[in-house]
Amino acid sequence: MDTKDNGFRCGYAAIIGKPNVGKSTLLNTLLATKISAVTHKPQTTRKKVIAIYNDSNSQIIFLDTPGIFEPNYELQKIMVRIAMQTIGEAEIILYMIDIKQKELDFYILETMKKIKKPVFLIINKIDLVNKNSLLPLIDEANESLLFKEIIPISALKGINTDDILKTLKEYLPPGPPLFPRDTISSQPERFFVAEIIKEQIFLQYGEEIPYCTAVYIEEFREANERKKDYIKVVILVERDSQKKIIIGKKGEAIKNLGIAARKNIEPFLNRPVFLELFVKTRKKWRQNATILRSIGYL
Repeated sequence: MDTKDNGFRCGYAAIIGKPNVGKSTLLNTLLATKISAVTHKPQTTRKKVIAIYNDSNSQIIFLDTPGIFEPNYELQKIMVRIAMQTIGEAEIILYMIDIKQKELDFYILETMKKIKKPVFLIINKIDLVNKNSLLPLIDEANESLLFKEIIPISALKGINTDDILKTLKEYLPPGPPLFPRDTISSQPERFFVAEIIKEQIFLQYGEEIPYCTAVYIEEFREANERKKDYIKVVILVERDSQKKIIIGKKGEAIKNLGIAARKNIEPFLNRPVFLELFVKTRKKWRQNATILRSIGYL
């Protein structure tokens, strides 16, 4: 297939914005599959997630990023740096906001002024408000002269999300696909296994615990003569008291975590797994560049 002659388009689109505005929910909706971790808590996404949308005349490589905010420690600085660096990798930027924000973020707007790429403003969660309340935000966006397109949506309900795909294709450069057409991500399976476990930690534990944990895969052996893949997972915490909470009384909490994670991992991998979870204490790991590098943040 000569994609150059038939109008095929391909390129990168970065989704940026403050924490918890719905970036990962949008990505999952656009791909019609669960690929990015989603919880009600901010900062669920810590690393860049790559997801690939394919249809008959286009390939869009979406880059889901950690939220942009004022960082307090080394891990948060890395998360914000990942988001900012991703802007440089993409042909098109989707700046996503929550309609409840009421106004655009000054810091992000200043960043948008410095880039010479098409920027779309994606206004999310419009299903929660009266349509008239959109008008002041749209007026402010138009006055800024920064946005090629303004698209109000509900990522959760799928309202107007097809408009994003349609409009993106108009701005993408012509060219052949960069990845095989049946690929949904260029990242390895172990990346998504860790993301699934991290998501369950955010869902099952209290406010403090998810933010002081990190998940990394220490061993991943695909089944040969065995009937199941073997996955050994380490959960890092900063204090022994946090380790006790993760494990729970008589190991009940970590057992429930493992059951919930496996129920999500197996459909994603489309095969059974044997999952082992271990908890280790590493004091101040979120501020330690050596540890952050060893678990894949640097």
